[in-house]
Amino acid sequence: MKILVVGSGGREHALCWKIRQSSHVRELYCAPGNGGIAALAECVPIAAEDVEAICAFAEQRTIDLTVVGPELPLTLGLIDRLEARGLRAFGPRRDGAQLEGSKAFTKHLLEEAGVASARFGVYSDVESARAFVRRTGAPIVVKADGLAAGKGVTVCTTEAQAFAAIDESLRRRAFGEAGASIVIEEFLAGEEASFLALTDGDTVLALASSQDHKRIFDGDRGPNTGGMGAYSPAPVVTAAVHERVMREVMTPVVEALRRRGIRYQGVLYAGLMIDDGEPKVLEFNARFGDPECQALLVRLQSDIVEVMTAVAERRLGAAPLSWDPRPAVCVVLAAEGYPAAVAKGDAIHGLEALADWHGGVVFHAGTARRGGALVTAGGRVLGVTALGSTLRDAVDEAYRAVGKIEWRGMQYRRDIGARALGKESR
Repeated sequence: MKILVVGSGGREHALCWKIRQSSHVRELYCAPGNGGIAALAECVPIAAEDVEAICAFAEQRTIDLTVVGPELPLTLGLIDRLEARGLRAFGPRRDGAQLEGSKAFTKHLLEEAGVASARFGVYSDVESARAFVRRTGAPIVVKADGLAAGKGVTVCTTEAQAFAAIDESLRRRAFGEAGASIVIEEFLAGEEASFLALTDGDTVLALASSQDHKRIFDGDRGPNTGGMGAYSPAPVVTAAVHERVMREVMTPVVEALRRRGIRYQGVLYAGLMIDDGEPKVLEFNARFGDPECQALLVRLQSDIVEVMTAVAERRLGAAPLSWDPRPAVCVVLAAEGYPAAVAKGDAIHGLEALADWHGGVVFHAGTARRGGALVTAGGRVLGVTALGSTLRDAVDEAYRAVGKIEWRGMQYRRDIGARALGKESR
């Protein structure tokens, strides 16, 4: 098979790494790819959001399967355009990608499906939004309705902070059109977890559990990011919680979409808050999480190409996927300034010491080749992902590898997995 992966981040590097292991793969391309992906696939200089150019390339090269990594091309209708040309693709069509493209769409869908979530309001004018905050009180959460690269969510501990977040989105348009409308929700207490599943619109097949770390600093402090690390499995997703999420969240959402005439195919990602075994939905995404994808794919033992093809052809079976029983941990190394404006072009040192690393994989996110040297080219630069016989072993292995890498201003969290380790030690 000839396969095209769309995207340029750590998630896409992990996808290329896993796809390359399949015996079905003859040629592998990535558009646009990055400095690490180039060792696995032929990188094509086409931006992920350039829908027409990607379709033309897939048609010209007679690509057998296009795997779309990031959310933006999904919301722009890349899958629809590929299928209209008779090309097979993995991911939801534009109508299904609304689950991530519009938080208001998702909140109304959850309400219709009877799925537990936070009380909310949707607003496009400042005064109505402020009135909801006064009625609800703090803490409270303000979210840009549209895509904001993981940075349009503000958890506000005071009403003043909520008013500032409202102004930032609606008055100052910090998130552009994505923030022209906002969703304001009551704050949910508990522990977050990521619950991902594959679906062809009928069958829903759960992936292993995982947990992301959104805040930039240790102890879940500082602004939200696209994700600073992840681990799998997540102890908070017990067998009982898993069964409830499948029965009360994932299956009802797929059925509610189908009632609206939307056959959802691809990855269905529920961000959950779990409090005393009670799951509530924080958000939905329409693709693999990043960096959860890295921690999940190093554990996945099934042939990912066979599974993705089955999803694209609407014949996903109910047979469970095969997983490495060992836990995995991904530590994200970010550029100076992230999640705000970042420095780029700094030389990355130490990766050669990990060329034969048997404990895991270093996935590239924001890297590029410049004159033969590997340099930083984005906010999140690398995802150091390790396996271990226990979560503690995986954490230690990941941080040992992190210690070999450096560049000017490199930053990372030093507490990835700490919450789960706290549970293990009880």
